[in-house]
Amino acid sequence: MRTLPFTALAEGSAGLARRVSYAGDSRLSSSDAQLARFARDALIEEARLTPKPALVDARGSGAHSDLDLATMLRSAHALEPTFEALARASRGAAPGTALRTDLARIGRAGEAAMMRATQGSNAHRGAIWIVGLLVAGAAIVHTPQSSDSECAHAAHICETAAQIARFDDLLAQPAQSNGERVRQRYNVGGARSEAQEGFPHVVRVGLPALHAARAQGYEEAHARVDALLAIMASLDDTCVLHRAGLAGREAARTGAQRVRDAGGVATQAGRAAFDALERALLALNASPGGAADLLAATLFIDRLVQHRMGGRTVSWNN
Repeated sequence: MRTLPFTALAEGSAGLARRVSYAGDSRLSSSDAQLARFARDALIEEARLTPKPALVDARGSGAHSDLDLATMLRSAHALEPTFEALARASRGAAPGTALRTDLARIGRAGEAAMMRATQGSNAHRGAIWIVGLLVAGAAIVHTPQSSDSECAHAAHICETAAQIARFDDLLAQPAQSNGERVRQRYNVGGARSEAQEGFPHVVRVGLPALHAARAQGYEEAHARVDALLAIMASLDDTCVLHRAGLAGREAARTGAQRVRDAGGVATQAGRAAFDALERALLALNASPGGAADLLAATLFIDRLVQHRMGGRTVSWNN
């Protein structure tokens, strides 16, 4: 796989859950359409970020035989109306069974729209769940309080989304997905637990890594790849487990950590470690798609919170 230049362009959340909505400055709130644009853009930015190990990017299809960058971009654009519908359904609502069931119905319609746009390829099924719940949480937690830091506001959105995820979808059919089979076989939580636990790989891993890399002066693309690698290094990625089992999980985790230990992909040693990670994943036909979805979620929350804080910046490590 040839190498191209980059083209990308902590605290737990449970203790930060407060009331469902804020009475903050309405100028810092986000409309349903704006939330949908932020979500769409997060999917686009994740897809375009290059290089990513064994994932679709500007170099090619990675470990995927049925996806390429153009397909990923069509999927992202096709999902914008779904994200807007999720925000609209959540505005003024409270987490509960009725909302959870309504959001699931919208999500299933969005999945059908995605499949039409991609001619049957699963580009963003996981992201519809992960990013879609965060859109719903952001519509409920619509403005920050004056005392909020970026970290506190992000964690509140994630915890509100988690509250929704903990309720049952009354119209759900028995799940026979690859993710469900992996969860049962390997006893891992997967995307469902990630959401129900308050998106720890967004709040405690992705966002801190992204902001730490920026603080060190990394280019934005380098910072985003570093955030992806941080997520990969600790995630039980059901996409990897489905394709390559425990050997794939070990390759993804240890390989990602080696890149970070070597100074990240901005360094010569880090890029050599990245290339080794990618070779190992491609040999196993393993794609870290779950980590990619969580990077998109990280980028969504990062963009949203920066917009809402109106320029107020507080360290994510506070």
